[in-house]
Amino acid sequence: MHTNYYFLRQLAPALTDRLRGYRVAVCFSQEKDELVVGLTNGTQEFWLKAQLGANLPALALPETFQRARSNSVDLFPDLLGEQVETVVPWPQDRVLQVNFRSGARLVFKLYGPRPNAIFRAAPDAPAQLFQQKLLADADLRPQTAPPASSSKSDLSTESDKSAVQTKLPPPLADLPARYLRQNGYDAASPETKTRMVHQVLAQLEKPAHYYLIQLDGRTRLSLLPLGDVLETLPGDDPVAALRRFVPMALGRRALEMETKQLRQLLERRADEASAAATHARQRLHALAHEAGYRHTADLIMANLHDIPAGATQIEVVDFYTNQPKLIKLKRTEKPQHTAENLYRKGKNQQIEERQLAERIARREAEALAAMERLEEMDTVPGLAELRGLRAWRKQHGLDPTPAAAKAPTELPFKVFEDRGFTILVGRNATNNDLLTQKYAHKDDLWLHAKDVTGSHVVIRHKAGQPVPEPVIEHAAQLAGWYSRRQHDSLCPVTVTPKKFVRKPKGALPGQVVVERERVVLVKPGNPFDGQ
Repeated sequence: MHTNYYFLRQLAPALTDRLRGYRVAVCFSQEKDELVVGLTNGTQEFWLKAQLGANLPALALPETFQRARSNSVDLFPDLLGEQVETVVPWPQDRVLQVNFRSGARLVFKLYGPRPNAIFRAAPDAPAQLFQQKLLADADLRPQTAPPASSSKSDLSTESDKSAVQTKLPPPLADLPARYLRQNGYDAASPETKTRMVHQVLAQLEKPAHYYLIQLDGRTRLSLLPLGDVLETLPGDDPVAALRRFVPMALGRRALEMETKQLRQLLERRADEASAAATHARQRLHALAHEAGYRHTADLIMANLHDIPAGATQIEVVDFYTNQPKLIKLKRTEKPQHTAENLYRKGKNQQIEERQLAERIARREAEALAAMERLEEMDTVPGLAELRGLRAWRKQHGLDPTPAAAKAPTELPFKVFEDRGFTILVGRNATNNDLLTQKYAHKDDLWLHAKDVTGSHVVIRHKAGQPVPEPVIEHAAQLAGWYSRRQHDSLCPVTVTPKKFVRKPKGALPGQVVVERERVVLVKPGNPFDGQ
């Protein structure tokens, strides 16, 4: 209720008593959505700090304030030197107006979704807006005098009692309405409803206490005891209540927001790590149940003398299982060459299995660590304070710093490094689309074996560094090796910046159109195979 009419009508006369005769010394902003006004009577100072953001609009009254030396902008220059006459609330509204002796007006509009400050050097002068995008606020007219009924509610007349019986007055806002309903308002008779509303209005017009409460996960200032009461303050000093409430609310709001963000970060890390471990485990299981490349190569070499020239398949007895096994061959390829390729694939398969096992262990450890941190957030008492939460977050490397904002992710492609440049190779048609359409930057180099199906290859661009020709040659060899020209003596390979590669509408996975290209001839192979 710190912006509610019933609190502002208590705050306004208290500010008038404190500020009458004070002059505006400075008016500036040094943070987004913050307006600071410093006033003095020659010997004492008083600060008004308007928080004009949608999250927590408030009029803070810090006892002291130090202006920053940088990132500070003077505002409302015509306000300087103005002498305060009165501070008044607008009737039945969340607006506080400071009247100056010259006729100037400074209005603090404390609406939740669109707060603002409006200054007029004279009642009919053009409006100067703090939030300049809220152009409609220029038409808000300051009150020329305090509301006539400043001490009594409009509901005190007999003619309004019938309205009270069926509908609560809008200025009550949500807290008084919840207080009434919590105390049986909805089930009460019309006469009892009227009596209850007038009792609450009497408490609001002259509160005995101000309450700092926790309700629905939010810290709020209330004129009625509601929710979890954190502190009870005297009802005769709204300035002191506001000075206590705003820092507490801002601190608790920051704690709630950072706790929520930290919990979401840990949950996301745990989910991503678990999913990655599961995917790697499935791939490892599939590799374990496939017929080993080395096993097949051994069978070809053992039966080499029985394989006729040009054969496309051969049935042999598997000496590991003593069962017949059918092995497919290529008509144009010698069996020895087929076995050589299978041995190479077997070596790569062993490397992949080892890498998968390491990935599973690493990702499972990451998921477990994230779950442990989540459990600590619910059990460590010190995390209920913002300072303790930030220290704990820093201790575990969870600071949202730009360097750690996004952890490096494992790319779903074959990855090679050459002379400081990264080469990415697609695994299949769908993976090619992912590489070319989602991961590749427009200035990356794109390569593909010409006129045949094969993997898309991308050389990552490095600003200010042209790609050396040896790197292009090695990437072209990879493009030929992972294509249908794998066993050709020479393979033509298309090379072009990715910005000249586009995917036509309706094209099949992996299909693209190249608009500009140059062609290099290389021998297909994997130049990194021995690394």
